[in-house]
Amino acid sequence: MVPVCYITLGALGFVVAPLFEVFSLKGVGWLKHGVGALALGLVSYATVVVCLSAERLHLPGWVDPVGWVLLAVALLLLVYSLFIDIPAHESYVGVSTGRVPVKTGTYALVRHPAVLWYGLLLVSLILVSKARLLLIAAPVWFLMDVLYVVVQDRFLFAKMFVGYDAYRRETPMLIPTKRSVSACLRSISTGGVVPRSEKGR
Repeated sequence: MVPVCYITLGALGFVVAPLFEVFSLKGVGWLKHGVGALALGLVSYATVVVCLSAERLHLPGWVDPVGWVLLAVALLLLVYSLFIDIPAHESYVGVSTGRVPVKTGTYALVRHPAVLWYGLLLVSLILVSKARLLLIAAPVWFLMDVLYVVVQDRFLFAKMFVGYDAYRRETPMLIPTKRSVSACLRSISTGGVVPRSEKGR
């Protein structure tokens, strides 16, 4: 398969990803899980293949440790935002709606913190893998991720979460502000504890 096909394959994962929320809204659990697995599989497979592509960048030696540190930080932040800050079982396994959105932790910083961590992950993969093809794939996939959360934010989450419109007015979508940074730090320092049953994605 030619390199551009792998980039397209990864982008396709983000194209089908909104169906995860659509089927969640419709209460069709098996389709929700199937689409989720397909989207994750496409993005993961394309990422691995592109990282292993033959053409390499010639980067200085100090880039390696920096890349590995950034990779570890990005993975930890992704896991924290996607599986600890929110109730993972309700978000990824259940099909219920009517939950209240999480407004604490990294979700006080921006409404879609995982996009920021995914961008950091892509940068770290460029430094670690030195794959020249990733210089093209990374911005394409990051843009697709941004488009995906725009669809979530504008068309899906208001139907899934009670009070999402108010959350949208209070918290920036992707670019942190001084106020949101303060809210995030204050939330983390105080524990930001809310009942798990009230947390949303």
